[in-house]
Amino acid sequence: MRPLRNRGPADSWLPVRREVESSGTSVVYAAVADWLPDDLEWPGLAAALGRDHKRLSEMNHVPNRSRFVASRLLLKSAAAAVLRTSPDELELAYKPGGRPHLRGVDQLDVSISHTEELLVVGLTRNGRIGVDAENADRRMLGLGTERQVCTPYELEAVESVPGELRNRELVRLWTLKEAYSKAIGQGLRFRFTEFGFTPEDRQVQMLRPDGTPGAGWEWSFHSWLVDDSYTVSAAVYDPGFGGRESAGARPLLPVVPDPRSSGR
Repeated sequence: MRPLRNRGPADSWLPVRREVESSGTSVVYAAVADWLPDDLEWPGLAAALGRDHKRLSEMNHVPNRSRFVASRLLLKSAAAAVLRTSPDELELAYKPGGRPHLRGVDQLDVSISHTEELLVVGLTRNGRIGVDAENADRRMLGLGTERQVCTPYELEAVESVPGELRNRELVRLWTLKEAYSKAIGQGLRFRFTEFGFTPEDRQVQMLRPDGTPGAGWEWSFHSWLVDDSYTVSAAVYDPGFGGRESAGARPLLPVVPDPRSSGR
């Protein structure tokens, strides 16, 4: 699986539809500018966003408003293409903790992420999906982030990475953990030091803090560099039944409350 580029509302959804039909899962990315309406006061925007329009009206920060609108339009359009319906027929809702879902639709699980000028959407018919994106050069190294994010095994692995690549490796691990926590609906409530991932030169697998395997065959993890600027990761839970009936993904490891989530 590789993320598919979308270039705006006029672009063809056929590649995404084919990928979901063949493998059950697709990850789509786009630029904010490609999905941002010319006017955020456009009268039709309320209908396009549904209940999310109220959330938009409560936002003041212009870049956040732009990403919010563009990401929801991309997600609803991608889901509508896969489900062969109209975006206006779909309503985006949120579970406790903020996990998005399509209200009344159990055939398709969705996830969304955005950062700076990038939008990412994950779609799967088979189980659960979580996606996350981050600027590949976002500074994390040397700020104490390592010990908030990494297991003991990961800390050793990061130290073995050449110095100029070390920060990007930390960003990759961060996005994998964010994607997994989104897939299980835990968000920042899941302490990132309680689970880890293999180094970049291996097939991505989840590991326990001591480096032993921590995931079953139902889970797959992926990371990509997009547009030479962004790291995108996906966590996919597929129970192997070809449908959504048994898609209640549960944490593989005990959920330990993350102090970052206090007061959120």
